Amino acid sequence: MSPPPPLSRRTICLAALGLCLGGMTSRAAVEPAVDDAAPTVADQTPADFLDTVASRAKARWRLLFRPPPPTPPTDRGRAALILGSLLADSFLIWQAGDSQQFRNNNQEVLSYCRMMGLGEKLMPRLMAQGKMAESNEWKDLRHEIVDGHQELLRLLREQKDDDLAVLIDLGLWLRLLEISSSVVVETGSVEARPLCIGSPTILQDIRDDFNRLSMAKHDEALIKRIGTAIEEISSLWRGTQAEPTEEQVTKTNDKLKEIVLALVEKQSS
Repeated sequence: MSPPPPLSRRTICLAALGLCLGGMTSRAAVEPAVDDAAPTVADQTPADFLDTVASRAKARWRLLFRPPPPTPPTDRGRAALILGSLLADSFLIWQAGDSQQFRNNNQEVLSYCRMMGLGEKLMPRLMAQGKMAESNEWKDLRHEIVDGHQELLRLLREQKDDDLAVLIDLGLWLRLLEISSSVVVETGSVEARPLCIGSPTILQDIRDDFNRLSMAKHDEALIKRIGTAIEEISSLWRGTQAEPTEEQVTKTNDKLKEIVLALVEKQSS
């Protein structure tokens, strides 16, 4: 059996990041998203990461919405990357509290899950999430999208599709960092600049995820392009001890936008 993904360092890092930046706060829009008690290390999720971004910078979430992706491609690897980015959009839209946009995005998620052969297993959960959004049950919905992400990865591993599970997480975190770096660029907040990469540990975990892909995947053109982008971003932040510069922030955001856009671009034959 393949080992589980290296979540521990990433989750520990998110907890530390929240403390270093002054603590995490709940989403201001809609209603408080978490219980009164501070989340434990084991509870850290992409939703918590965006809470951290919201606590340190004025984020205009709706401006970060994007058009729906193309019809799911036949390339399951690229489809997995796009699906991961759509899951990141679920967390983004949750922050914005936009029920219609959430339901629209969930339809795209379902289309990509069907392409993975998991539509029948995940459709009840995705339909329930759409109803929660429609009813403004945001607190419960938060837990549902977190659990839904984990269920999707579990189902893929049970099918021995470990590469696809890794690619979904890569797509998710690349899109999340594109979102966070865009917020930092827009606000110009110096203290929020480290959020461009979440933290050095998060960036390293993304590199580790990439390296866990099979050698066959590493030979594919899009995967090579993603690997190059990850290394270029890592180089930008390697050895940073003083405050990150505006140039680091801008270049990181540009590189993340470029690679996330590449996921949905028409691939040459």
